[in-house]
Amino acid sequence: MVPGKFRSLSAVLVLVAGVACAQNYPSHPIRLIHGFAAGGQGDTIARILAQEMPKGLGQPIVVEAKPGADGNIASDTVAKAQPDGYTLLLATGAVPVSAAIHKSLPFKPVDDFDWISTAMLFSFVISTQNDGKLRSLRDLLQAAKAAPNAVSFGTGGIGARLAGEMLASIARVKPLHVAYKGDAPTLIGLLGGDTDFVVTPATIVVPYIKSGKLKALGITGATRWPGLPDVPTVAEQGFPGFDVRSWIGLATRAGTPRPIIDRLRAELLRTIQVPEIRAKLESFGFEVQGSTPEEMRSRVASEIKQWRSIIAEAGIEQQ
Repeated sequence: MVPGKFRSLSAVLVLVAGVACAQNYPSHPIRLIHGFAAGGQGDTIARILAQEMPKGLGQPIVVEAKPGADGNIASDTVAKAQPDGYTLLLATGAVPVSAAIHKSLPFKPVDDFDWISTAMLFSFVISTQNDGKLRSLRDLLQAAKAAPNAVSFGTGGIGARLAGEMLASIARVKPLHVAYKGDAPTLIGLLGGDTDFVVTPATIVVPYIKSGKLKALGITGATRWPGLPDVPTVAEQGFPGFDVRSWIGLATRAGTPRPIIDRLRAELLRTIQVPEIRAKLESFGFEVQGSTPEEMRSRVASEIKQWRSIIAEAGIEQQ
């Protein structure tokens, strides 16, 4: 009986300490870690959040870029931080993708984090040369079916590749994948005729489509993207239920007191609803959408399983 009483007392003390910590939170600057190059889109989003959230938190947020290893350096930094809410991760759909593609990681991709909330979602666009022979998604898939590995597609990241591989799996075709180091080289390769089509984030390809250099064949999300309202979704073109979107949100070290998680979530959701910020995010091609911590955790866990299945079916070698 005595050990049980000590365990109960210990649990109460931990709870009390957590509440006390949350009441004083935050008392000094917060770090926001991301795994993207400085000046890139991820860095831009982090700085937008870091500029507005302190207005409610009362402390500055310092953005730190830790690129490399598919974002795992940034994730590992947060996974090993103190569970006090002072080290945040700009988490993205790359987290479950990385967990699926790597044989092992120095952290547990679900359990080592407390998931705060998603902030935005975004679709990928399937595009080809505007004056090319592929005039529709049907043309593309018919060509890929007629000649396996003869039709090539380029991507600048593993998330975009898996979106393409998922379409190939559902359509039962075998296009040849060409990997590029970033979205800009991917588009240059397509424009130069090195590939037949590409899969890229919507925000990257829109200027090329509106200038007439490229033609969008489909949107991978569940609904049409407002920036390209005339481009049908993949689901509309014979694949009901097809919905591949990535996302951006916030996470922190597992074990952070729940009142701190709730405080951070409230400030994040307030931030993305500020009219000027929401308009800016939507102009980038994002769908502003928050979540509960439980919903975000469930999303990460389910996407890891989904991507592992696609990786196995596509014969992609784990790293």
